[in-house]
Parts: sequence; C-alpha cells; structure tokens
Amino acid sequence: MSKVPIHRIRNIGIISHIDAGKTTVSERILFYTGVTHKLGEVHEGTAIMDWMRQEQERGITITAAATTCEWEQHQINLIDTPGHVDFTIEVERSLRVLDGAVAIFCAVGGVEPQSESVWHQADKFNVPRLAFVNKMDRIGADFTGVLAEMRQKLAAKPLPLQLPIGVEETFRGCVDLISEEALLWHDEDRGMRYDRQPIPAELAEPAAQAREVVIEAAAEFDETLLERYVNGEAIDSAALRRALRHGTLAGAFVPVLCGSGLRNKGIQSLLDAVVAYLPAPNDLSSLAGVDPRTQERQERQRSLKEAFTAVAFKVEIEEGRKLTYLRLYAGRLVPGATVYNATSGLSERVARIFRMHAHKKQRLEEARCGDIIAVAGLKETKTGDTLCLAEQPIILDGITAPQPVMSAAIELRSVADEKHLKEVLAHLEMEDPTFHVREDEETGERIISGMGELHLDVVVTRLREEFSVPVRMGQPQVVHRETVQQPAEARARVARELGGKMQNGVVGVRCEPLPRGAGFLYGSMLAAEALPPAYHALIAETVRNAVQSGPLLGYPLTDLRVTLADAVYVEGESTEVGFRLATNEAFQAAIQKAQPLLLEPIMRVEVVTPEDFLGSILDDLNERRGRIEGIDVKGAVRLVRVLVPLARLFGYATSIRSASQGRATFTMQFLRFDAAEGAPQAVPR
Repeated sequence: MSKVPIHRIRNIGIISHIDAGKTTVSERILFYTGVTHKLGEVHEGTAIMDWMRQEQERGITITAAATTCEWEQHQINLIDTPGHVDFTIEVERSLRVLDGAVAIFCAVGGVEPQSESVWHQADKFNVPRLAFVNKMDRIGADFTGVLAEMRQKLAAKPLPLQLPIGVEETFRGCVDLISEEALLWHDEDRGMRYDRQPIPAELAEPAAQAREVVIEAAAEFDETLLERYVNGEAIDSAALRRALRHGTLAGAFVPVLCGSGLRNKGIQSLLDAVVAYLPAPNDLSSLAGVDPRTQERQERQRSLKEAFTAVAFKVEIEEGRKLTYLRLYAGRLVPGATVYNATSGLSERVARIFRMHAHKKQRLEEARCGDIIAVAGLKETKTGDTLCLAEQPIILDGITAPQPVMSAAIELRSVADEKHLKEVLAHLEMEDPTFHVREDEETGERIISGMGELHLDVVVTRLREEFSVPVRMGQPQVVHRETVQQPAEARARVARELGGKMQNGVVGVRCEPLPRGAGFLYGSMLAAEALPPAYHALIAETVRNAVQSGPLLGYPLTDLRVTLADAVYVEGESTEVGFRLATNEAFQAAIQKAQPLLLEPIMRVEVVTPEDFLGSILDDLNERRGRIEGIDVKGAVRLVRVLVPLARLFGYATSIRSASQGRATFTMQFLRFDAAEGAPQAVPR
C-alpha cells in the first residue's frame, strides 16, 4: 500500500453488543475492498478477524484485531472489537486510539446492554460515530424501533441517511436519501454489484420527508446550504455530504445506515459513509499532554512535521516474542529507531515495524502520523505508555483498565511445569490488563482474577491448549471490595526503638465514605511547608498501600476518601520509619471507627424470553436476589431488566435454558460494587 496523505486516512473501530454482527460486517469490508477473495463466516469458524482458536471454536470475538484496507483512494485502518462484557478492555484501549467508530445494532435486538457500554466508552473519548442497523432481513427487524431506542437509551441523535426497502424476508436494499436513489444488491455475486434505480413509488413520500430532516440537520453547519434551503433551491449531494461531515465530527448527530452483513447488503454504502463522514487524523484537535520534566501542560499537532509521538495500546505475545501495537499521532518511525518511553523514563530500540492483518504481518520500512502498526523490540513498554523523542518528551492520557470481579484458584498437575506456568501467566498479564495473578499468603494457592466466568475459562483453556500447561481450575469465586459507612478520624503517636534507633512520628488521618463507584481519593489538609516534601510523599504512599487490604476480609478498599488531617514533625527526632508506622496505625484505627462494609459486584442483566416463560424466569430471578428494574414488550417477547449480585449468577445459563425450554437468552454487564447481603459488615477479621 503506497503512502497515503493524512487527510485520506480513516482510523475506525467496529463496536457493538455480542452477536450484533461486528465481525460479519468486518469480513464483508475486507471482501469488498479486495483484502480477501473469500468471505469468512463467524458461524463456520472461517472469519479472518477471529483468528484465535478460541474465537473460532466459540464463535465469538475475544481480542481486538486490526487490519488495513483501501476504499475510494482512502486508507482505512480498522479494528474489530469484542462484544462480550468480559473483554471490555479490548474496546476501551481500541477506542482510546481510534478517530471514529461504526456502531452496529441488531435490527431485532436494538440497543442491547453491551451496546450501551461501548457507546458510553466512545462518549468518554469523544469519538465521532456512524450507526449501521444490521440484520434487516431477520424476523422482527424494526429499523424505526432501533432509532427510538438510540434516542431513549443512549441519549443519541440518530439521523437516518437511508430507509430500508422491504423488511425481514423481503429486505432487498435501501433508499439513499442523499443521492435520492434506490440501491438494490445482487444476490448471485454475493453483493459485489448493486443497481441504482428510482425510488419505489410507495417510498417516495417517506423518503422526501426524511430527506427534509437530513437537510435541516445539515444546514445548521453550512450557511450557504442554509441559505439555499430557505430560498427553496435544490440541494446537491456533494454540498449535503460536506455539511453532514461537519455535523458528524461535531457530535451533533449520528448518521444511520442499514443493511444485512450476512446477506451482503449495504456494506459498500457503509464504506462510502466512513470515507465521507468520519474524521481523518488531522480533522481532530491537537494532542494534549504533560511534559514529564516540568509537569506542565503541553500540546502537539497531529502532523508529520511534529516530533514522533505514539501511544502503545496493546501488547501481544506471539511464540514468545512481544509485539507492541502503536498508534502514531505525530512524526514518523523507522526500524532501528530509538524511542523514549515518557511514562517509564526508559529508552528502547524498535527492531521491526509491521502492518497487521489480524494475526498476519506485513513488514514496513516506515510508519507515519496516522498509522496503526505493531512493532517488535520494545521489551519494557506496557499498555497505555507514551512513546516519543527523548529531547521532546510528552505524556498523553493512558488507558484505564477495569478491576477484575471474579477469581479462581488454579493448580498444576505436575510440579515440573511450574517455571513454564509462571512465564506464561506473566505473558498473559502483560497482554491483558484486566487479568491478574497472585499467590494467596494463607493457603499458598495461585489465584487468577478476571472479568467473569468466560474470561477465566478462556484463559485456562489457552493455558492447556495453546501453551500446553496442564492446569486445573477450582470453582470461580466473586471478588469483593470493602468500604466504610461513616466518617471517622484517628491520630497515632509512635515512639519506639527499632534497629537500635528511636523511631518517632505523629500522624492523624480522616476517612469518609464516597458514593458508589467513586473509587479511592487521597488528599491533605496540611500546608506544604508543615512537613518536608519527602514526608508528604511517604504518607501518601503508605495510605495507598494500606487501602489494598481492608479490615474485614482483606479485600481492597474503595469508595473511600482518606485525608491527612494532622502531622507533627520535629527536626532531629522525627523519622521516616516513625511516620510510616504512625500513618499505618492511624489509618487502621480510623477505618475501624468508620464501620467497615463488605461490597459485592452487582450485574445488570437483560433477559429476552417468550411471554409463556416469563413467570418461571421471574421466579428464578427473585430466588437469585434479583431486583427487577422493568419489563418491556418487544413484539412476541419480553425484555426483563434486572440487577443481580454476581455471586447468584453462577450456573444461570443452565437455569435459564431449563426454565424456558432453551428459548430465552440473557446478557449481563458489571454495574457497580454494592453492600453484600449476609456478609460481615462491621466485625474485623
């Protein structure tokens, strides 16, 4: 692929709920852009983007896969992301480095739980989006209903640029409101060709009305277009597209298209929309970061002329070799170059540069601003690190990984595999920031933690099949947190002899609860000059270490603010060890006074069931301490929205099949940690 000007680059992600058709759409994009010459199918295990053995066997996307294709003289760098909540980190780190996204919605399922999650993740990074209503050929497809749910559940402003021609088994194409034509795809050549015809008579009036809405929305972003519209002049397609692009980049609305990925209808129109409406790298604002030397705010333009700047957003271990995925925001990179990791303060050498096509690599002699690449040779770089030039350092925003909610013990069948297991687990931790490994101090067990049952099962299966490590996994256990219920203060004075020296320190701290989901905050009421700078840092570090183990069952503390309220420093008497001991004692005493509380993970669950089985489904959810939020009617089925403690959802897949004769389905996502029922609340361990 020749070097493409930056204004002709599109960095996009495909995001949605599981089974909405992301990978199927991605496979069609590769087919129609000429990257592949055979359609890969998820249900057959032949999808190019689902390259891992686990993905092919399970029929789901587990890891975000990157590829590059060309369309209308534009380079499209595409990342296909997972839809399952257990692999949400793949969506998070992809959206961190992408410029635009295509949200896929199932025409039958509408806006499903994980669709909401990925939409809000995109909101967090201000990523402009298109929406594609997929599966218009399915029984129960409802294009208008999906638009309504986007408004209601996502607080979005969908702007349809197409109307479907036919629905369910009669779906055959769409009306293009921009060009005022009907697009009808050919089935015999797998959708490679499509005809442009006059709009069918029965859709002429709805299409005219819908086009008026499009013009009105676009006119707000183009004064010339507005003037022509007010004067009743004809609006040409090119002018309309330019104005729509401005509105899309501003986030004023979300252009919506429709089709059927599996039936090969609508993908070319989607590619046209990606080129027309989603941003090029230089359409976006300058990069905001900090200078690691001075901590002052710094900006950098997205340009080839600027100093090399990139973010490492993914690490992959391939046959023992480390590949680091980078998004280049400025400058260029060549093999053999030395790069500075501003996050860690280390310098490393880039050995090779690759353009990735899922798991296949293409060697590059140069990467440029706007590219998404993988490099070999960066041994110390981690997910979220900023790479730049040592003489022009900058740290950009990193990537925040959610905390695990489920753990399980694993054990080896043979002690001889211990060294190999440690190496593999270290690799998996490096790849996946939501996967953690620790040793239980009391039992000596090795505990793995992740985002859910599926996440842990995938890890253990990979250990056995991919890395040939024979392990057994125990029953998954829920990961808890601890917090406090009321404010409390405590003061500790330490004056004791340790190591032949008197250690002195006086520290007072205040603990108070924060709202659910707020996390941990630390602050100080003391003036900077009240203590030497090293002592301020020492106290903060001691508190942060202390909150990793709560007083009830040893789980990390959260939703908690700790404030340094008092400290007495005496020159020549106070010591760092004394202050560390005093901080620990004051913190532990304050936590005990603040009434510790055990928290458990609460999941938002959505169950789709035929009405005949609604009663048995609700009975089962009540037994699981489910709190019903609402029951919606969607055609012949009922959608039950309910909050359930994760601990009560083990084995739910089997129960729901039994309760509905296999006809009900469910999805769940982590919502928050909340008070655990029947667990220790104020009795310390």
